[in-house]
Amino acid sequence: MSTRTAVISPAPTANGDLHLGHLAGPFLAADVFTRYQRAAGRETVLGTGAQDTSTFVVTTARRLGTTPQALVADSTARIEATLAALGIAVDGFTRDEERFTKQVLTFLGRLHDAGKLVLRPTVFPFAPRSGRFLVDGFVSGGCPNCLAEGCAGICESCGHPLPAGSLIDPRSTEDPDEPLELREVPVLVLPLEEYREPLREYFATGGAALRPHMAQAVREMLERPLPDFPITYPVSDWGIPAPFPEVAGQSVNPNAETMAWSIYTTTVSAEARGDVPGDDDRLWWPESGTRAVYFLGFDNTFPFAIAGVSMLLALEGRYALPARFVTNEFYELEHRKFSTSRGHLVWGQELADRLPRDVGRFHLAATSPEHQRTDFSWPAVAAVAGARLVEPWNRIAAKAAAWAGRTLPVSAASREAADRITERFAATYELDTFSLVRTAETLAEQLARLDRWEVAEEQAGDFFHQVETVLRNAAPILIDLAERAGVGTRLTREDGTDTITVRRLPELELPPLEPASQEPASQEPPDGGAV
Repeated sequence: MSTRTAVISPAPTANGDLHLGHLAGPFLAADVFTRYQRAAGRETVLGTGAQDTSTFVVTTARRLGTTPQALVADSTARIEATLAALGIAVDGFTRDEERFTKQVLTFLGRLHDAGKLVLRPTVFPFAPRSGRFLVDGFVSGGCPNCLAEGCAGICESCGHPLPAGSLIDPRSTEDPDEPLELREVPVLVLPLEEYREPLREYFATGGAALRPHMAQAVREMLERPLPDFPITYPVSDWGIPAPFPEVAGQSVNPNAETMAWSIYTTTVSAEARGDVPGDDDRLWWPESGTRAVYFLGFDNTFPFAIAGVSMLLALEGRYALPARFVTNEFYELEHRKFSTSRGHLVWGQELADRLPRDVGRFHLAATSPEHQRTDFSWPAVAAVAGARLVEPWNRIAAKAAAWAGRTLPVSAASREAADRITERFAATYELDTFSLVRTAETLAEQLARLDRWEVAEEQAGDFFHQVETVLRNAAPILIDLAERAGVGTRLTREDGTDTITVRRLPELELPPLEPASQEPASQEPPDGGAV
């Protein structure tokens, strides 16, 4: 049975473009991992999209004075364009489409028909003036677990679920002065506590190895009784209408779309690469051989890894469980959290406009927030990407210009060195030890070594042989440079080649960079969504 890897980066909310916090975390990592997998000859698909069902779409649209529908259309186009501008080659990009809605309702219908969903009275804040219950983006307050402030749904700080009815001092995000009431309303829930022991077993296996912060959050959640997970919300004016008669007039909780969306994006991604799965969910059947790998922000831990995996467990073997979750922390701008309202952010499109794509990708990789918050600043680009990538590479390219067109011998020692180079890069790309930061460090170390090399006739072939080896291994990040140099991307061990014809290598550019004026932005970054 062949094995396919489905790389999934959760779809951001369609309420604005992508800023560097999104790109430096899950999206670049997912793209680099996918490119490496294919270079190693492994079948891999990459999927993401834009989520239109989140309540944050509604709150943002009202703040900007537009309609949710117009905001979704504009934001989806911006997100897709920004991914392309940074070279993040998505196979399947999902959006507001009937086929996706059908997948969600089919998936949840299976849970409902199997008796896995329970109708239970659940507490929500109620706004008397508007006469509606407040969920997710409509209400904010303190997290009862870590006390941090945020909107309902998921706590961005500790990663725990944040039910609207459990907020400390809940406030309407649109009318903070309105007194709120807590009222019970019956909604359909998945009783997560029934799956706590199977979750413990799942996370105890090597296949679900986690980075430390996610491991801590999962351990904390599984050490105590798990809450009921709302599948439906008492909201009727946005989202996917719930088809279940006992909750008529309610909608599907956007955070309950996670697994149906994951299945859907895998199917759409495979179709884009020429595979026709047949059944829309076949690629997630255990016998299909597909392994799902998530690249996601830490704050998506609960909806995907706890509630999402529980939904799969509830369907008792119909679907394979995810193979891995690779998380990241927040990326900051000049040591402060990205803020749209204060204009304190850098859009992904701005980075693409101001920097050559490879330089931007290298800098985001070198400063990726894998285990803790890291920082972006324009002056740092020169210190990091300039000093570690652009300058040494251009000196190497200048050496190549003097030898271009000559065919030179390559020694057995250089072929062995090339294998070591490939192994060192592979150690940063393979799933068990994947790290963008260490990939960038490995590339910088190799360039520094080659930059120091005094090229003489007797070992010039070895020098240029190793330069090409380094560039080929760096191709998942330096996508344009590798293509322009014509070195190819397929990664194999040395096959005994004993000569090399020296190529004229293209140079990299780093334009002068001054911080952009930080006027308040007219668009919002996607936030609040889990899918």
